[in-house]
Amino acid sequence: MGIQGLTGLIKANSEISEHFQFSKSRLVVDGSSLFCMLYYGFDLDLRYGGEYDAFEDGIGKFVKALKDCEIEPYVVLDGMSTYSGRIRKTPRKESRIKNAHDTAMGLDVRRATLPVLVMLMFKQTLVKLNVPFVQCFEKADGQIASLANEWKCPVLSQDSDFYIFDLPAGLLPISYFQWTTVLHNETESYISCKRYTASSFCALFKIERQLLPIFAALAVNANNANNAKLTNMVWSINPPWDRRRIFSLKGLLRWLSVFEQPRDVLKKLQELFRDGETTNEALKDLQKDMEEYQLPPSYLQDFFTDKTVPPLRQEAHVPIKMSLAVAQGQMSSDILDILVLKRMSLIAAVDIADLPSANLTSRPIRQVMYGLLLRGSEDRVEEIDREGLKVHCPMVQPVHPDVAQQLVLDSRSWYEEPDSVRLQVYLEALGVSEATLSKVPPHLRLPVAVTCYWLQQATPTPEPPVIQALLLGLVDGETRREEGLPVQQMELTLELDHAVGHAYNQWQASLRDAVHLNQLLRFPLPEPHIAWLYRGTLVHQLVITLKKGADPEPFLVNGTSSRPLYQDLQDAVLQYRPQDTTTSRRRRRRWC
Repeated sequence: MGIQGLTGLIKANSEISEHFQFSKSRLVVDGSSLFCMLYYGFDLDLRYGGEYDAFEDGIGKFVKALKDCEIEPYVVLDGMSTYSGRIRKTPRKESRIKNAHDTAMGLDVRRATLPVLVMLMFKQTLVKLNVPFVQCFEKADGQIASLANEWKCPVLSQDSDFYIFDLPAGLLPISYFQWTTVLHNETESYISCKRYTASSFCALFKIERQLLPIFAALAVNANNANNAKLTNMVWSINPPWDRRRIFSLKGLLRWLSVFEQPRDVLKKLQELFRDGETTNEALKDLQKDMEEYQLPPSYLQDFFTDKTVPPLRQEAHVPIKMSLAVAQGQMSSDILDILVLKRMSLIAAVDIADLPSANLTSRPIRQVMYGLLLRGSEDRVEEIDREGLKVHCPMVQPVHPDVAQQLVLDSRSWYEEPDSVRLQVYLEALGVSEATLSKVPPHLRLPVAVTCYWLQQATPTPEPPVIQALLLGLVDGETRREEGLPVQQMELTLELDHAVGHAYNQWQASLRDAVHLNQLLRFPLPEPHIAWLYRGTLVHQLVITLKKGADPEPFLVNGTSSRPLYQDLQDAVLQYRPQDTTTSRRRRRRWC
């Protein structure tokens, strides 16, 4: 959930956290927090669609720093959005949409929207670097805390929820984790950081440790737009705010300091608010929120030691092999949202609000995925997307391709279905023939198939320079991968061309959903390595140059395979571009 203002309160009281030299230990890493903090910390592109290669390079340096200090990271990622069945149309969701719009407009945003493929690329990089990780089936905070408690090792995170858990070895806030400068003493290498413990917090504010969950639940609900009853109760406690009517965590802590047990607090709230049913409902909601800060039974140690599949709740009828694939990051946790909640939460890409959601372009791919997962059901899937600056939640009908009737996802033979059948389902979903991809290197067939799909589905149809730049970017990434060339960051200070940005957002959304469908069908095409497929600053700069009439040839590296590769990619995608009768014959001949 996150507790607004708590990080600032702890920062203002620096004596709570001790300076710490960290080495030779296990480390439980909040992966969802880490990849955000790393991307922002590397100061990478946020406007032009991302710099995935530079991000991969930075993750590699981070992991190397840990290993140099004999630190063993275990990364834990969030899973399903929520089990509650409630859609949180909170200001937070609309704030993210507004941040994406503001970023597209060139405004400074404190936490700008991350590129569409960052999470997918992060998991691929962890696999490449042999870093153990797990994708939980629900929100991961409780499991992270339980594993750290079991192993008696610290947690690395920037999530303020971890200030509430009583962690034996403490919390290492990422913002103070100085991994870029590995230090050395006579006996070891170490990373300088700060370590927070709940006991120090409680000692400073004179509050019993067992009251931290109810403190957190009350603080979270001080600004909960989804629960006015509980919010009104919190704001009625005297004195929880300062003279400016800004909610005061210190005031809440002072009020709580006279109690010993959570039940004493609940009893006092019952006495203060005697409006019967309303109070009882509010207190029940408060107790539910308190449960999120109680340590659940840990199942991650068994997963990390012998790949034991973590348990799912009884109402989640998910095949065991699919559960394992989700836990191992070989399938998106969105699969669980679809199966259990009939819901899909979509990322708002960096677009101005006047443009439609880029996710509309890839909806036909998702509909096939819904059809495969929900076969035999009349249920539709609720997509949480945007319309303008508002949250928009259309109900989307699954699609059942004819050839997919041969597949039985929940049977014991599902993973043994013939490759040809699964490939046929996949290519049918993208509207691409197998012959189209025959000359394309296997590891590039999926992104090329997506490009063919994008040319048919994108609105408006991408212009020739936009297509040229995308293919040149693919060739550039492949050349650098083959030659082992270092990552080069580019700065692009020109204003974002919103039409070009929207076209590439549609391509990235299509690639994301195509990768997820490919995972669900158990890889009929090799999964491409995201880091080498798209570099936003490069392709946007190429579009500017190509629109001035430049020829693509000079951008291809002499003495490499880049020229024949570009020709093969061009030949594959050319046939899928809708004919433009207004385009001159010469331009049509040289569009790519």
